[in-house]
Amino acid sequence: MLTPERDLPLATVVVDGKLIESISEDASEPRNATPLIEAGDIIAPGFVDLQVNGFAGHDAASGAAAVTEISRLLPKYGVTAFMPTLISRPIPDAVRFVKEVRTASAPGAVILGAHIEGPFINPKYRGAHDAAYLALPTRELVRELIEVEPGMVTLAPELPGALDAIRELIAARVKVSAGHSGATIAEAMAGFDAGIRFGTHLFNAMSPLHHREPGLPGALLSDERITIGLIADGVHVDPVMLSFGIRVAGPDRIKLTTDQTAAAGSPPGRYVIAGRETFSDGRSARLADGTLAGGVATMDQMARLVAALPGVGLRDAVRMASGSDQGIRTRGPANLVVLTPDLQVRLTLVEGRVVYG
Repeated sequence: MLTPERDLPLATVVVDGKLIESISEDASEPRNATPLIEAGDIIAPGFVDLQVNGFAGHDAASGAAAVTEISRLLPKYGVTAFMPTLISRPIPDAVRFVKEVRTASAPGAVILGAHIEGPFINPKYRGAHDAAYLALPTRELVRELIEVEPGMVTLAPELPGALDAIRELIAARVKVSAGHSGATIAEAMAGFDAGIRFGTHLFNAMSPLHHREPGLPGALLSDERITIGLIADGVHVDPVMLSFGIRVAGPDRIKLTTDQTAAAGSPPGRYVIAGRETFSDGRSARLADGTLAGGVATMDQMARLVAALPGVGLRDAVRMASGSDQGIRTRGPANLVVLTPDLQVRLTLVEGRVVYG
C-alpha cells in the first residue's frame, strides 16, 4: 500500500462509508468486512485527471449527458476525479459548458469543475484550437466567465490584458494555468507573480526550451510555485524529455494529464473535439493537417509508462497520476485504485463505493 509517508509491503485498509476507517500493517480480515482484493495487489490513491476533453466516443463539449457518461467510464482506468475540459470557443459557449458541467451527474469519477482551455491563447501556439474563436482577455469577457465560476482557465500570460485577467480570476477563486503560449521567461514569471499556479501540457503548444531564452517551459520547470501538467503518452512528449522534466521539477510538481478526447478508449476512426473533426490511429488523434489534437492514452497507461522510466518507479508514477495532495490516510476519503502486480486496474473506489471491478 502506498501511503503519503512510505510504502507498506503488507497492509490492510478498512473502508467504512466514504472514509478510510483504519490502516494496519498486517493481513488481517476484520469481522463483518467484505474482502475486495487479492494478495499481491497494490493499493494506491485514485488517479486525478485535470484535462479531459472527452472519452470513448463522448465529447465533453456536447453537454451534461456526455460528461456524466465520461464520469461513469473513467474509473475503469483508475481515475477517481477529473476536470471536463473545453478548448477555445466563444465565451457564451464556454459559459454554457460550465453550466452543463455543473448539472452533470457523477456516477463514477468525481467532477472537479470545468477547465476552460482558451480562448485567451496565443494564435501562434493554438495547436488544434480554431483560430476563429481566439480572443484577448478583455475585462468584459473575463467577467462573463467569472460569473459562472469555472474550476480552471488556461491562458497565455503574454497577451495584452492577461495579467489583469489573471488577478481577477484568482480573486474569484478560479485557478489559472499558463498554456498555448509564446511567453518569454520574463512574461511567464510576471504571470506567476499575478497568480498562475499551473502549466498546461508542458512542452506542447508553447515556445521551445532554449538555452538563451528558456521561455514558458523553462519558467514552469524552474519555479517551485508551479505544478506542471504533463501528457506522458510517449507521443506528445518523447520519453527522454519526460524523464528530463520529471528530474528537473520533481514528482511533487508534475501532474500527469491525459488531454483525452472522444478518441481515447475507442478504436481508430473519426472523432470530434469541440466541433473539430479529428482522426485517430489508435495511438494519437490529429486534425486533417496532422496537428496533434488531444490524447488517446488512458491514465493507467501513462502511469505504467512513467513507472518504467529510469529513476522513477511505481511510487513516483502514482504520485504524479494522483496528485501530491492525494494520499491514503486514516479518516481520509476512500478514493482508491487497486492495481495488479503488473499495474493493471483491478478495482476503483470513489468515496467508498466500488465503481469499477
